Amino acid sequence: MTDQEWQEQSDMLEQRTDGQQFLSFLLDDEEYGIDILRVQELRGWTPVTHVPDMPEYLKGVLNLRGAIIPVIDLRERFGLETVEYGPTTVVIVVKVDSGSCERIMGIIVDAVAETYTLSQDEIQPSPQIGGVINTEFIMGLVAHDEKMIVLMDIDELMNSGELAIEQPERSEA
Repeated sequence: MTDQEWQEQSDMLEQRTDGQQFLSFLLDDEEYGIDILRVQELRGWTPVTHVPDMPEYLKGVLNLRGAIIPVIDLRERFGLETVEYGPTTVVIVVKVDSGSCERIMGIIVDAVAETYTLSQDEIQPSPQIGGVINTEFIMGLVAHDEKMIVLMDIDELMNSGELAIEQPERSEA
């Protein structure tokens, strides 16, 4: 094998392994993706314990092996039409970085779609337009097989609005 052939083969292998992996899911027939390293587990829909006086999209809490985690309906969070949960409804349990701490949360989606390995040059910046989803929650867009996949910044999304963790100010003695 010549040096050039070896370099070409090495470059091809690097391209295959040098991408970031995303788990994609469906909401209202649109495909969204999140960093797969944030995904703890996938669970079929099971009823949650309702917590009073919470935003409509916060469906309640779930006991996950002794840890109580909030569960958010992404359809409602994005202002989409609500639907009845069915056999394909999934709760994606994600680890969210809240600045000073990490927390585990669940997001309800219509269905899980695929796993993609994407290189940085495949990810396009999100256009600055109005819409259902605030663009600060969008990492980028990927064109894949005649469709667009919206890559979500799960940290921004899960730390915005009512979901933000307020850090108490420390008083100095």
